[in-house]
Amino acid sequence: MKQYVILVFTSSHAIGIEQKLKKMGVPCKLCAIPRNLSSDCGICVRFDETNLETVEALVKTLSFDIQEIIATNY
Repeated sequence: MKQYVILVFTSSHAIGIEQKLKKMGVPCKLCAIPRNLSSDCGICVRFDETNLETVEALVKTLSFDIQEIIATNY
């Protein structure tokens, strides 16, 4: 199954997204950013493709911007 990561600008944003997704029942995990990717904070939120639409909907409601959502071979 394809994995995705959410890249954000601060670790507090990553933690906040993870908490919101878990409250929504979306399995996700905070993890170090893969070496081939770049981000300002060093951590990202990982989730699988079955939850992509839910994650995209959540991102639209956030009061802050994310860098991007990227498919990865985690």
